[in-house]
Amino acid sequence: MLDRWSTQWVQPPLAWLATRLARHRVNPDQVTLAGFVIGMLALPLLAMEAYAAALVVILLNRLADGVDGALARHTRTNSDAGGFLDIGLDFVFYATVVLGFALADPGANAMAATLLLVAFVGTGSSFLAFAIMAAKHGLERPHFTHKAFFYLDGLTEGTETILAFVAFCLWPEHFPVLAIIFAAACIITTMTRLWGGYRTLRHRESEKDKT
Repeated sequence: MLDRWSTQWVQPPLAWLATRLARHRVNPDQVTLAGFVIGMLALPLLAMEAYAAALVVILLNRLADGVDGALARHTRTNSDAGGFLDIGLDFVFYATVVLGFALADPGANAMAATLLLVAFVGTGSSFLAFAIMAAKHGLERPHFTHKAFFYLDGLTEGTETILAFVAFCLWPEHFPVLAIIFAAACIITTMTRLWGGYRTLRHRESEKDKT
């Protein structure tokens, strides 16, 4: 929901960082992989309840996730392979952060973490399923020109996920409540994407049948 507004603010500094990295001949895939490795450190840090340190690596991962795309555009090396790697590792990272909180306090956090993981499956599958069909039907992405894949708007997108992770780390004692609230928002996103995607594709197919 917030991505279309946050993008206009984050793109200029990301482009600046991309320019500096390009001078050192760093390629986008290297940034993607480095960000993923850094992000994976969140798992042991969260399990040890080192929430401040975990927040740092989570934010560094999200920074890398923005820089790799900016670098690809700056160097004109955008590729489907790079986009696939980026989004695939993103979903692994998201699930790993939730697992970290479950390990930090299984008794208090495990059920809420499980619910959130189920909700993530919904948002992730609806995201990717529609992206596949959008590519097949030649649909453009009017609001997210910086993304590698087309996807429908939703209540929970990248910006909301970052904010949720920040809240989890700042108030870990409230993780069960925060996770349930965010899971509910993700479930709403899944439902609206499924309905919106279904209607969009039905309309597209109807138009083709008329031609």
